[in-house]
Amino acid sequence: MTFEWWFAYLLTSIILSLSPGSGAINTMTTSINHGYRGAAASIAGLQTGLGIHIVLVGIGLGTLFSRSVLAFEVLKWAGAAYLIWLGIQQWRAAGSLNLNTLAQTQNRGHLFKRAVFVNLTNPKSIVFLAALFPQFIVPHQPQVMQYVVLGATTIIVDIIVMIGYATLAQRIAAWIKGPKQMKALNKVFGSLFMLVGALLASARHA
Repeated sequence: MTFEWWFAYLLTSIILSLSPGSGAINTMTTSINHGYRGAAASIAGLQTGLGIHIVLVGIGLGTLFSRSVLAFEVLKWAGAAYLIWLGIQQWRAAGSLNLNTLAQTQNRGHLFKRAVFVNLTNPKSIVFLAALFPQFIVPHQPQVMQYVVLGATTIIVDIIVMIGYATLAQRIAAWIKGPKQMKALNKVFGSLFMLVGALLASARHA
């Protein structure tokens, strides 16, 4: 793989990561409600789910999955239902934010697992990676190392972008002055979760 090919993929990864989706919404929500430590656990979970997708694509299961309508539909509806459920939970969240007790009340293990599931149940991710990776693989060069480079680039870029979303969310949280504002913000993010879930449910197998 030449530097030019890698740089082209880097730009593609940045554009894709910046596109708001369930991962960005989950990161911002977690950052506002659980602070930077909670956001770090959430970002780690997102990258774990993304890493599993990358491994599946690397060993060829991504292509098989992309061709299976049944597998796509099952994962699609599971992911949509999960995002809508998260939206409902966020909508019902209490309208308070106590930064002094935040570190004591957060459960980073739960936040990590939730983020893993958010990424794992997104069938469009693995299908897209299965279609994208081959476009940047040079056939006559060792493919394993190329997949490692592309996968590492994807994860590093996404980590940086998610840190940016978490920081943005903290700036938003700094403007929150009371329970009413926090409750309204929870409803906004809850609605976004449900919207992304509805969009996922409407996705069709290519």
